Amino acid sequence: MNAPRYSIGIDLGTTHCALAYVDLEASDGEATRHGVLEIPQLSAPGTVESSGLLPSFLYLPHADELAPGELDLPWPSPADFVVGEMARARGATTPIRLVSSAKSWLGHAGADRRGAILPSDAPPEVQRVSPLEASTRYLTHLRQAWDHAHREAPFQQQDITVTIPASFDPAARELTVEAAKAAGYQELTLLEEPQAALYNWIQNSGGNWRRDVQPGDIILVVDVGGGTSDFSLIAVLEHEGKLELHRIAVGDHILLGGDNMDLTLAHLVARKLAAAGTTLDAWQMRALGYACRTAKERLLGDAELTAQPIVVPSRGSKLIGGAIRTELTADEVRTTIVEGFFPDVPASTRPATRVRGGLTQVGLPYAQDAGVTRHLAALLGRQRDATTELAGFVRTNAPDATFLHPSAVLFNGGVFKSTLLAERTLATLNGWLTAEGAAPARALAGADLDLAVARGAAYYGYVRRGHGVRIRGGTARAYYVAIESAMPAIPGMEPPMQALCVAPFGMEEGAEAELQSQQFGLVVGEPIQLRFFGSSVRRQDQLGDLLDFWQPDELQELGEIRATLPPEGRSDGDVVQVRLRAVATDTGTLELTAAAVNGDGRWKIEFDVRSNG
Repeated sequence: MNAPRYSIGIDLGTTHCALAYVDLEASDGEATRHGVLEIPQLSAPGTVESSGLLPSFLYLPHADELAPGELDLPWPSPADFVVGEMARARGATTPIRLVSSAKSWLGHAGADRRGAILPSDAPPEVQRVSPLEASTRYLTHLRQAWDHAHREAPFQQQDITVTIPASFDPAARELTVEAAKAAGYQELTLLEEPQAALYNWIQNSGGNWRRDVQPGDIILVVDVGGGTSDFSLIAVLEHEGKLELHRIAVGDHILLGGDNMDLTLAHLVARKLAAAGTTLDAWQMRALGYACRTAKERLLGDAELTAQPIVVPSRGSKLIGGAIRTELTADEVRTTIVEGFFPDVPASTRPATRVRGGLTQVGLPYAQDAGVTRHLAALLGRQRDATTELAGFVRTNAPDATFLHPSAVLFNGGVFKSTLLAERTLATLNGWLTAEGAAPARALAGADLDLAVARGAAYYGYVRRGHGVRIRGGTARAYYVAIESAMPAIPGMEPPMQALCVAPFGMEEGAEAELQSQQFGLVVGEPIQLRFFGSSVRRQDQLGDLLDFWQPDELQELGEIRATLPPEGRSDGDVVQVRLRAVATDTGTLELTAAAVNGDGRWKIEFDVRSNG
């Protein structure tokens, strides 16, 4: 394979995808030649337009809905679906045929992510696709768009980086790689989105980033997009006279973002309509949600606007004349979004939880508390001592600090196109810092909220070739396998469980770790199931440590590990003595293998990416 000409970064976003690139041959040091691909896509039947963003929407039209040729693209394309701008626009009026939030579904451990489950509320006659397939279609479109524009530099010969939420668990990471490979990506690397945003900030500074941060700084990256809220903490330290960046913590996977805000506004408008005697059905509520999204973006992005019209399609034959019309005002949007999603609360506040109902509708596991600032307070409180054991870090929290004190904030994600929301978040954080006698945090300027992640991913490919500065940190969590004690049955008592550390916190890419002392028996010819846990706070645990006790919030169950060992000359049900080995792969995933103690047998232990049901 020829050396790549370009480093390509792809933001596989919840609401938008983007592709950026760095010309490896024309870049030198911290000065890069880079750009963003204008992506051809259908904006209306038979109309192709190009944009730097590809909306992450997939529309599944009725067989007789469109005329032949109306879905044609500049390259050979299927005739039974459309992605991008036309999908978003068409789906606003026919939401039962629209697939959205595929990325959130891809990270949903409780769903059958390979099953045809989307659109989740579509009637039986509507074709459905899996979250994996929807993601594959977005990634395929991006590959084809690149090859159409760069015939001299085929996509498969370039250095590819695809971004994921920092909070994605190993199964979701594996599924992202699987979707990319199904889309024709032969080789790729995964990068966490908050890190990509910070890489873009470094790239944009032209080398001046060292003037904006100093040893002892803690950078908080707050990324609130269409579907998720993602937080990362990165420490700045000095090593051998050079500044280094170390990612020290990430937040939980929080399904809380612009989609929640759109739904909240939709219910606000629905109540206004109900008060006037108009009731909407479920189909119209979905359409109202898409209309509120457009109105929200305009009202938060333009301080001069005071209101935006809202039109909800009729279900009757008179689609235009029977449409329901109302409006959403700027005051309603600002009050609802600011107070509901970015409340000014004390640092001690934590997200509220409630007892869940025994039966729920099939859907995404959205955060129960809509307060982004409460989730941020929880992360900072949980990570109060995150820098204690970081070698070379010159500043620690005051002994009486109740949370980790950031000194700089980088905002990312489409939600922060509204300066009002960024200012509210920073003001709330600085209120917490002032209360504990700490200096206020400063905002890092220069972020490109729509394209920062894709641009930063492309720059990361350049950095991996030895240029610029690299953010270090390894795995964002320590990972554990549950070990059940062997003991006689006791009525009313389950066997005690221990947690075996199979990958310590901060395990670097490419690192391998084998548990030399412990041996386990695996059944051959039959599947084995192991419970799997992660921790973002237990930094001291080493490979092979067995935990007998832990606090309820220290370990979170992530799912199961499943493996089937081929008999290979043994009988089904035989037990093979194995050692476990963990590898933090170069692609950004965690891989576990079981190696036979006697012989050279080696089997990969697959993370469970199937339904838990």
